[in-house]
Amino acid sequence: MTEVDLNKIKAHHIVDARGSACPGPLLEAKKGISKVPKGGVLEVQSSDPGTKNDLPAWCRRAGHKFLGVLEADGYDRVFIQRLK
Repeated sequence: MTEVDLNKIKAHHIVDARGSACPGPLLEAKKGISKVPKGGVLEVQSSDPGTKNDLPAWCRRAGHKFLGVLEADGYDRVFIQRLK
């Protein structure tokens, strides 16, 4: 997805994991995905640089779709679509 497309996404649930170090954002994403309906989108906000690599890998293993990352002011906004 392009950055423009990501800016248009309305997340069903937002997890604020800013200030949390690895594996905090990943654990928060695992908890947060249960609050999203199938086909819905989870947004994870994280200031940990490893999140950009950890969450796509988790999506592949867990069967969800990694949509992309938007850089914000001092943190990343990671978008995940729940598929199951």
